[in-house]
Amino acid sequence: MTARLAQIRRHPIKSHGREALASVRLSAGAGLPWDRHWAVAHDAARLEPGWNPCQMFARGAKAPALMAISAALDEDSAAITLRHPDLPDLTFRPDDAADQAQFIDWVMPLAPKDRPLPARIVSAGRIMSDTDFPSVSVLNLASNRALSERMGVDLSPERWRGNLWVEGLAPWEEFDLIGRTLAIGEARLKIMEPIARCKATTANPATGRIDADTLAALNRHYDHQEFGVYATVEQGGTISIEDEVRVL
Repeated sequence: MTARLAQIRRHPIKSHGREALASVRLSAGAGLPWDRHWAVAHDAARLEPGWNPCQMFARGAKAPALMAISAALDEDSAAITLRHPDLPDLTFRPDDAADQAQFIDWVMPLAPKDRPLPARIVSAGRIMSDTDFPSVSVLNLASNRALSERMGVDLSPERWRGNLWVEGLAPWEEFDLIGRTLAIGEARLKIMEPIARCKATTANPATGRIDADTLAALNRHYDHQEFGVYATVEQGGTISIEDEVRVL
C-alpha cells in the first residue's frame, strides 16, 4: 500500500479543541498554521516572554474533560467556536479581553477544583507546542489500530491530538523514520523525535472521561510510553488529504 495523508488536524487553543482540515499550507521552520496559536495559562503560571512549557497551561493531562472539546476557527476574524457535550456552544475571539472573560466562565466547569484554575489566554508569536522548537506531529493510523487490538478497545485517533495522520505505514514504522525526511504534497518534513505521552490520552475524546489506560498498555506491550513523532518543516508548501507520503 502506498502511504498517504489520511487526516489533518489543528488545535487553535492548546488542549482546548480540535479541528479537521482538508488542506493546509506549511511554512519552513513553523508549526501547522494556527495550531496551538493560543494557550490557557492557569492561575499558578509563571510565564516567561515567548514560548513556555506545557506545565504553565491548562491541559488534558490534569483536566480530562477538556479532551471532549471540538473547535472551528474563522481565520479572517480570529474567532473560534468551541463545542463540548456538556456545555452550550461558545463563539469568541481569544485576543479580545471581554471575550476572554466569557471563555473563562465557559471553561471553568471543566476544570478540576483541586488544580490551578484557568486564568487567561496567551500567545507567543509561534506555536505553543510541547517541544521548545516549532513542530508538527506525524502519527500512524496502523499504530493506533495495533494498540487498540492489544487493549481490546476502539481508540479514537483524537486521543493523541495529532496534526498529520498517515495511512499505509506498518505499525510503529514511524519510529524507524527518525532522522529521515517525508515528502507530502509540496512540503518536506524532517522527523525529529518520538512523542512521549501523558494522561490526556486516557480520556475519551467523545466524553472527556477517563476510560482507557493507554499509558499502561504502551508500557506493557511495547516497553515505552511513546506514540507518534515530532517533525520540523524543512520546505513549505500545500499539503492535502490523500497526498502521497514518500520517505526520502
